Amino acid sequence: MTGRYYGEFEVGEVISHERRRTVSEVDNQRFCDMTMNQQPLHLDAEFAADTQFGERIVNGLYTMSLAVALTIPETTDGTIVANLGYDNMEHPAPVFHGDTLHVESTITSKRETSDGERGVVEMHVEVFNQDDTLVCAFDRTVLSLKDE
Repeated sequence: MTGRYYGEFEVGEVISHERRRTVSEVDNQRFCDMTMNQQPLHLDAEFAADTQFGERIVNGLYTMSLAVALTIPETTDGTIVANLGYDNMEHPAPVFHGDTLHVESTITSKRETSDGERGVVEMHVEVFNQDDTLVCAFDRTVLSLKDE
C-alpha cells in the first residue's frame, strides 16, 4: 500500500493501522545495543525485578520508533519529503517483552507550504498494547508531497 499525498489527509481523521507487532526480548536487546543504551531497567533481569515493574521493560525510544514504522504504509510510504519533528512524547504505561502493539494516528492539522508545492501534516500517534492500554503517545509532523 502506498502512503497518502497531502490532499488525501483529512483533519480529524483517525487511522487505525493494520500492522501489529509483538515485541521480543531480542528486539529490545538489539535496539539497546545499537543505541548504546545500557540502562539496566531494559537489560538486567535481576535489577529490574527489584523495581516497581518487577521485570525488564522495553526501551521507550524503540516503542516510538516501532510505532512510526507501523504507521508508514497508511500515511507516508513513498509520499513523504521529510519527517520534520516529533513532539510531546509520553509513556503512560510500560511495554514488556511479548506485548503486541497496535497504533492509531489522528490527523490534527495540515497546511500548504509557502510555495504551494508541498504540505505539512501533523498527526497525534497513540500506541496500545494487546489489552488496549495506552503505552506511548506523541505528535509527528511530516512534509508531504502533493499529488500532481
